[in-house]
Amino acid sequence: MNLADDILDKALELAESGSWESVRLSDIADELKIGLDEVSRHYRQKDDLAEALFNRADQVMMTEASKDGFKELNGRERIHHVIMAWLLALAPHRRATIDMLKYKLEFGHIHLQASGILRISRTVQWMLEAAGSKTVHLARIAEEVGTTGVFLSTFSYWLIDHSEGYTKTVKVLDSLLRKAEGLAHVVNPSSLITQPGSQRES
Repeated sequence: MNLADDILDKALELAESGSWESVRLSDIADELKIGLDEVSRHYRQKDDLAEALFNRADQVMMTEASKDGFKELNGRERIHHVIMAWLLALAPHRRATIDMLKYKLEFGHIHLQASGILRISRTVQWMLEAAGSKTVHLARIAEEVGTTGVFLSTFSYWLIDHSEGYTKTVKVLDSLLRKAEGLAHVVNPSSLITQPGSQRES
């Protein structure tokens, strides 16, 4: 662990015990017994901490894609795995995640909302990279749009899902991906989601 991780972990701890709205960078510095200048070297503003949390989820998702047997899955299964890996990475801090999103959506936080759109685009692109997408040009654009829709719908449902192990979210995601796969076979047959699995060489 490094100081940047320690700062993020302390911010999440404070958010879980209170709220994200109440977290102050100066409080994090006091808790860690460091100067505010040391916090600012890693995080220029409070929202950078939220971005760091989502970056962690991105990393977990990409680690999932490197696991043995992942490449043998079909395209739909690979997308399913990386989306769920991303959500489960956030699961220990779901309450703080919800608070972060509310904070971003507050009136007057247009700059945070704009960066949120870029964040979604970046995460979706990493999801497709991790899942092995090879599409180009219009097929790539269509794939990104479709995956974004599935991702955001699943994320929204996950935020209110209290089922054990998020089994309801898993079912929602599976249903959305099956519908997307059927549509892709018609309008975007080169899409990742239509790719069959490969057999491991013996």
